[in-house]
Amino acid sequence: SFFCLFLGVCGDEFSILRSPQSVVFRDGGWPIPGERIPDVAALSMGFSVEEDLSWPGLAVGDLFHRPRATVLVTVKGVDKLALPAKGISYPIENAVPFSLDSVANAIHSLFSEETPVVLQLAPSEERVYMVGKANSVFEDLSVTLRQLRNRLFQDNSILSSLPLNSLSRNNEVDLLFLSELQVLHDIASLLSRHKHLAKDHSPDLYSLELAGLEEVGKRYGEDSQQFKDASQILVDSLQKFADEMFNLYSGNAVVEVVAVKTFNSPLMRKTRSILQSSQSEPENPYNLAYPYNYNYSVIFNIILWMMIGLALVVIVISYNLWNMDPGYDNIIYRMTNQKIRMD
Repeated sequence: SFFCLFLGVCGDEFSILRSPQSVVFRDGGWPIPGERIPDVAALSMGFSVEEDLSWPGLAVGDLFHRPRATVLVTVKGVDKLALPAKGISYPIENAVPFSLDSVANAIHSLFSEETPVVLQLAPSEERVYMVGKANSVFEDLSVTLRQLRNRLFQDNSILSSLPLNSLSRNNEVDLLFLSELQVLHDIASLLSRHKHLAKDHSPDLYSLELAGLEEVGKRYGEDSQQFKDASQILVDSLQKFADEMFNLYSGNAVVEVVAVKTFNSPLMRKTRSILQSSQSEPENPYNLAYPYNYNYSVIFNIILWMMIGLALVVIVISYNLWNMDPGYDNIIYRMTNQKIRMD
């Protein structure tokens, strides 16, 4: 399994909490475009991307040892979190919505037979997507608002151990925020019961979106004590969640955080209707060839050197056959000569 914990901190900061030695992030203030965050996740997992990423923050690392999982947590409603100083942070330019659908598709296509864990969850929107072994591991995970509320008031919920400070368990906004933290706790807890899934060879993907802090800010104001307490509780919970997932994957995980104040535009997923007319494509009045795919150079070199190798093999074999001495080199002729002499 492959694990990289990715937290989306929109606003101006993209932070890495934990990462294995095989994934190297350089310490520097290089801005990362918001739309390229999924590409950073894909490259850190060892997958290719359609467009080269010329961002110096991510080094090549160890190509033969990739993380066994990726977890992306998007935190909305705050431009910066008071994360531990030991982490590495980068500013974000053009904070647009993003998704890890492309990474999930790459995992499906390359590891379809091994059924990796793929979990994408947005509790406040009741949006959940589980594929592969995630269906069995997280079948008891609370995903609807009603389930989340009921989960909070169970005996083993985080309410029994979490210092609420100025937050109240009687306010719906506070309960929404706390229920998202309960989801983080439950994901790590459920995965700990299936530790063997964190030790297989297929990469896992976790994509989580948290909007509870944004609702707390709208309800009480960003200068309120409730918002400050909620921010600190969230930071502590994220750090604990990152450490737990990092340890469950035996340290082979990347943990990153991005805090998103507001997105510059709504999330638009790229889709294409099967009824779309081909006439809608832009015309090509000059009859120019289409640009080469980014894989062209790779395919060209594979075919070129394979043909050269085959040609050399044919030449060597032909040369040896041409210069063969039938009476000395060929066993058929030698056996025939012996039989003739015996007769």
